[in-house]
Amino acid sequence: MSLTLSMPQAEATATTALAPREQEALRHIAAGCTYVQTARSMGLSKHTVDAYLRRIRTKLGINTTAEMVRLAVSLGL
Repeated sequence: MSLTLSMPQAEATATTALAPREQEALRHIAAGCTYVQTARSMGLSKHTVDAYLRRIRTKLGINTTAEMVRLAVSLGL
């Protein structure tokens, strides 16, 4: 038996479920940017970035930032 970490549900729906700005925010976070750095880069407030990332977690059934980053990397974002 092989143990692997995968999120087929999240990966299958990630690109279609996320709005372009949500994808952009996810890309910044996956690259190691903080919420404040992401907000400045996108011309938003840190609260808006936080809202985007909460929506991403809800849409994809993800609970942690680490899971979001893993998903972004696997999708090539």
